[in-house]
Order: sequence, then structure tokens, then C-alpha cells
Amino acid sequence: MGEFATSRINRRALLFHSGSAVVASTAAATALGTEPPGRDQEPSGRLRELIEAHRNAYAAFSKALHDIGSDSGGASREEERALLAICGYAAVEEGDRLAKARYLLEIEARGELDLPEHMQAVLRSTMWTG
Repeated sequence: MGEFATSRINRRALLFHSGSAVVASTAAATALGTEPPGRDQEPSGRLRELIEAHRNAYAAFSKALHDIGSDSGGASREEERALLAICGYAAVEEGDRLAKARYLLEIEARGELDLPEHMQAVLRSTMWTG
């Protein structure tokens, strides 16, 4: 008595369900007789810049780790800031949502989307601040 079931959601489940929301919104648009957004819609220039910045920071961090005697602390912080910028990006357009979800799933598959700050930034990015 007094017990209730709780649900634990992990990053993988959240990202999976976020992708499902994209599919559901497309299905809803089809059911309403509207044209679903094109699958080839490109992400915005701003999101492309954020992803490119993270890729560059990640490469610099990896290089610093491999260079013997190199201080990787600065590179690590820069890479983390770049990843948090992507997590926190409010992807409104179809192309941005797909690009953000695909990129974050790629990062998560490497086991690198693991800080509480990542999930907090992703969740905050989905809130409407109108």
C-alpha cells in the first residue's frame, strides 16, 4: 500500500521518443490534408554552424588527448560548450529537428551524451518561450 509505479526515462529513450514526435507530427499533417514537410529540408545555417563547431572542437580535443604531454583541459571544455550549444538549440523547423536528433543520436551512440547538463539543455530547448 502507498506504493506507486514510477517510470525512469533515459537519454536514449528521450531521444527516441523525440524522433517519434517528428513522425507523429508528419502523420498528423497528412491526416489533416496538409502537405507534410519535405524530408530533404536542410537544417538552418545556425544549426550547421553549431554542429561544425562541435565537430572541430571534438577533433581538437581528440588530438590533444593523443598528443603526449598536451593539456586537454581547455579542449575538453571547448568541446563540452559546443555540444551543450547543440543540445540547447531550439530546433523549430523540420530540417533542424531532424539534423539535431540525428547528430545527438550519433553522439549518444559513442556514449558521449552523458552529463545531466546535456539532458537539461535538450529539455529546455523544447520549451516554448513565447
